[in-house]
Amino acid sequence: MKALIATLFTVVLALPAWAEVEIQDVTSPKGIKAWLVEEHSIPFTALELRFRGGTSLDAPGKRGAINLMTGLIEEGAGDLDARAYARKLESLAASFGYDVGDDTLSISARFLTENRDEVIDLLRTTLLEPRFDQDAVDRVRAQVISSLKSNAKDPNSIASKSVREMIYGDHPYATDGQGTIESVSALTRDDIVDAHAGVLVRDQLYVGAVGDITAEELGALLDELLADLPETGRAIPSKADLNLTGGVTVVDFDTPQSQVLFSQGGIDRDDEDFFAAYVMNHILGGGSFESRLMEEVRVKRGLTYGVYSYLLPKDLASLYMGSVASGNDRVAEAIEVIQEEWAKVASNGVTAEELKDAQTYLTGAYPLRFDGNGQIAGIMVGMQMQDLPIDYIATRNDKVNAVTLEDIKRVAGELLNPDQLHFTVVGKPVGLETTN
Repeated sequence: MKALIATLFTVVLALPAWAEVEIQDVTSPKGIKAWLVEEHSIPFTALELRFRGGTSLDAPGKRGAINLMTGLIEEGAGDLDARAYARKLESLAASFGYDVGDDTLSISARFLTENRDEVIDLLRTTLLEPRFDQDAVDRVRAQVISSLKSNAKDPNSIASKSVREMIYGDHPYATDGQGTIESVSALTRDDIVDAHAGVLVRDQLYVGAVGDITAEELGALLDELLADLPETGRAIPSKADLNLTGGVTVVDFDTPQSQVLFSQGGIDRDDEDFFAAYVMNHILGGGSFESRLMEEVRVKRGLTYGVYSYLLPKDLASLYMGSVASGNDRVAEAIEVIQEEWAKVASNGVTAEELKDAQTYLTGAYPLRFDGNGQIAGIMVGMQMQDLPIDYIATRNDKVNAVTLEDIKRVAGELLNPDQLHFTVVGKPVGLETTN
């Protein structure tokens, strides 16, 4: 059985071809909605469940509860303790995966058609009757605390913490979703039970399925699996008020190389100019060795092994961020070059050759995302959460190709703000000090 499931996981990497993805909008008899791609060539299905809210729904004073709860979901359910649960899942040649971030909690299931009913029964018990045994709570809590202690010694994690606190103030985004050592240590089993009840709810649920299942079968599966979840839970927090000012924040840390995160205001995913910003960022800092930042900071000056920028449109705030690491004696120069390139694109836009190369890369790379049933299920759920149309997969490359030089120059002038670019530097940088 193990050999069979391993083979199927390999085979599905090529199915279905991205250009042939035909998404069906399914509504179960009890009103649960999902998107489905049928693929009957192999007896295998990938199911993706995603709940909006994520760790931003932590109750006041209970930071880290949702993260800890997510880590405990697979630690036993119903009459199965953690060990029996793991054995049951293995006997069904299935896999469940759990992940949580600032905005979403995700549950993934992969299973053979012949075991579908048993797998769904186990997953239903997982969602509705998690045990949260005290020994499991203590074990997973210790793992989280170990991770937090490790982060406290990691320059990149220290930089991220500083950036979050500076930008987000008292919003949930301001603190690590894992919590703090103090908050996690204080969490009780009741806190975990409360977190479970407030997050796994139907009105924040999105579903994608890909594989050997029909729309009718999926509808019945959805009702069996999800109809008994609570209808509503905790309210989504309000949008974050961002504290975005230009300058430098130095966090003293004994290391030969400074870690830098730079940030400014971003652009929402549903903004009509998002694709122009997306293509522009690929040229400026998102295109690996083809980007301007990599060319100027690494290739020409040898100031770093890597530098990149990225758009970060979260549910409750949008940032434009980047990262670079450089020797303490050279990091000030690296920052200066980044600022210069930011200003050049803001003032002049990009060249026709740069735009053509970016469009060729971005449209050519897009199909590579569809390399398995699970990946496609995840993409479909993301599309639903971003309120993208069901035909987005077929039209996305057209939107990339529709971006013009004039679009990029206009959007760059509006979005890129060198004076508001803030650099958070963790290390012992020479020639830099906190300016605000």
